[in-house]
Amino acid sequence: MNLEQFREYCLNKKGVTEGFPFDQHTLAFKVSGKIFAITSFDLPFTVNLKCDPEKAVDLREKYDEIIPGYHMNKKHWNTVTFDGKISGILLNEMTDESYELVVKSLSKKLREELKVL
Repeated sequence: MNLEQFREYCLNKKGVTEGFPFDQHTLAFKVSGKIFAITSFDLPFTVNLKCDPEKAVDLREKYDEIIPGYHMNKKHWNTVTFDGKISGILLNEMTDESYELVVKSLSKKLREELKVL
């Protein structure tokens, strides 16, 4: 998976927007204004994804390409280096989980608005 494929995958989720809230190189994907994925145009392709804290530790122990979130709360975020060693399926699953964790944290009103989209 490359950055453009990842971008398309994220943008196909309900209510997702993209933008550059920090600088012109750091691309963030948000749902209802809350970030669930952050990446950049730098190589190798890396992405920060939110993760259940216990699962985050398990993934870090299992894969060298997954480390505590760079510039993020390391308990809740992982940085994933995508160099082909991690399957696209796993990256999609981690992206889905990040999106779902953020959606769960939204107010009831915002969650209901997402269902309408």
